[in-house]
Amino acid sequence: MRINVLQHTPNEGPGMIQDWSQEHGHQMYIYHPYQFGHLPSAEQTDMLVILGGPMSPNDDLPWIKQERQLIKKLLAQNKPLFGACFGAQQIAKTLGKEIKKAPAKEVGWAPVYRQNEAIFGIPEKMTVLHWHEEMFEIPEDAKLLFSSDKVKNQGFVMNHRIIGLQFHVEPEADNVREMVVNDFPYLKGSVLNQSSEDILNTPVPAENKLILNRMLDYITD
Repeated sequence: MRINVLQHTPNEGPGMIQDWSQEHGHQMYIYHPYQFGHLPSAEQTDMLVILGGPMSPNDDLPWIKQERQLIKKLLAQNKPLFGACFGAQQIAKTLGKEIKKAPAKEVGWAPVYRQNEAIFGIPEKMTVLHWHEEMFEIPEDAKLLFSSDKVKNQGFVMNHRIIGLQFHVEPEADNVREMVVNDFPYLKGSVLNQSSEDILNTPVPAENKLILNRMLDYITD
């Protein structure tokens, strides 16, 4: 399977998604549309991963709109889509939903709570990395998958082929370090009140890789 990844900033890569891809013998191609302006075609894509970034789906940039055109084609073809943060917002906006400021800016480690049992083996509570101040509305025909204490719409699942998460479950420890040392000014104003040291000194929960793998298995089954 060819997995095409849309990466939107140097410090937010595929992380453990790449581990899953390699363990399953898939081929991963990573695109950087914000820098090079290139996107894969729908025909070249068996699965699409849309990662996070500092931009908003509401920004008037040609490549952001082109991404949604690709997402629309893949939705019509019922191909697996996994979106993290900005990526989840892109999927929701493609499906006609509004992207707006969240009730609270969340940056740091905090729990989310499972809201339905669509995916086997997802615990009722898990600790994940938040790095956002906008949020999506849940698309029609999708199910609310996760909520946090501050933001209800933290994840959705749709048609056994689509998962969008407002938070990050994909980073490994080195990825977290990369995010923090490059984007630490973004911590200002977060309701989680965590410092760079707080985030760096919090281990990535060992269960996160297993949970991520179950979600990826679910949409590619």
